[in-house]
Amino acid sequence: QDYFTDENRVLKKDPQQDYHLEYAMENSTHTILAFSRELHTCDTNDKSITESTVRVIWAYHHKDMGEAGQNYHGSNRGTKSLRLLNPEKEEVLSASLPYFDLTNKDVPVPDKDTTYWCQMFKIPVQHEKHHVTKIEPLIQKGHENLVHHILLYQCSSNLNDSVLDYGHECYHPNMPDSFLTCETVIFAWAIGGEGFTYPPHVGLSIGTAADPQFVLMEVHYDNPSYTEGLIDNSGLRLIYTPVIRKYDAGVIEAGLWVSLFHNIPPGMPEFVSEGHCTLECLEEALGAERPAGIHVFAVLLHAHLAGRAIRMRHFHNGEEQKLLAYDDEFDFNFQEFQYLKEERTILPGDNLITECHYSTVDRSRMTWVRKVLM
Repeated sequence: QDYFTDENRVLKKDPQQDYHLEYAMENSTHTILAFSRELHTCDTNDKSITESTVRVIWAYHHKDMGEAGQNYHGSNRGTKSLRLLNPEKEEVLSASLPYFDLTNKDVPVPDKDTTYWCQMFKIPVQHEKHHVTKIEPLIQKGHENLVHHILLYQCSSNLNDSVLDYGHECYHPNMPDSFLTCETVIFAWAIGGEGFTYPPHVGLSIGTAADPQFVLMEVHYDNPSYTEGLIDNSGLRLIYTPVIRKYDAGVIEAGLWVSLFHNIPPGMPEFVSEGHCTLECLEEALGAERPAGIHVFAVLLHAHLAGRAIRMRHFHNGEEQKLLAYDDEFDFNFQEFQYLKEERTILPGDNLITECHYSTVDRSRMTWVRKVLM
């Protein structure tokens, strides 16, 4: 039966029954319920299901609900953020496919709120073109809330193995000059996300002269409790194949970058900022090398704790198209790629606007913002 609850946590039977049981099974260890409902029920007691993040709250008691009402669940409860309309695309990959890991080695995480740690790696030498088909996060057990995001940059191919000896704090006055040659993002992962599988016709190219030989891995550590003595060994696993796919994958970044001119006042219930990737920008970026445009197959919306909603708007010939991606219920702890149902072509002369919604009602100081979409 369809029930709802109010602010007093009292269950009430919904006069409009919109949930329908499709299947039920119970054994000595599991209870499984499969049910269905319309995405939009026009019921004030229901929440519409969209492509945004849905926070699912679950609770149970070991006894069935009797005539006297529900039994209190005690500690048998929890929450999970999901995208019900955007399931991850799983491709069956052979277990025998080769892979290599890019992981930090005993990085001492400082007892401060935010640390960006950079480490240079060399891609294993391939004697011909290969395609990376899947990238998985390797987050050290117990550090799931410590590692906020990981970026992988392509660096200059003129470097040598001497840059591989050690890591260093990123954006630091004393960081190695070699880090400055790493400007092109080739992959990103953020907290709550799982492994990313490329579509069957797309892969990240490695093994040719134009492909990454040296890469920089940037790890953002989030340590708001200022815990001391943390040592981390997190990173990424790249699975690849010699079977070449039709298209090479790349990354386009759009949004708002760190700037002293971009800040959010404290105590704001809603504050909206826009980052513009103008038609002149896309004309210059795509006109010569990609006159037929690029095909977007997945989007990663990324923000920090003040983020509440993100929208990526797309304009062609001055006309706004369907939203490229959006999340009106953004969850800081659940940031994963959204696979597009249909690939979207971005052409030279198009315009992208990243619309970011923030809330700082619980803050007493200014907030400086960075939001990147890929």
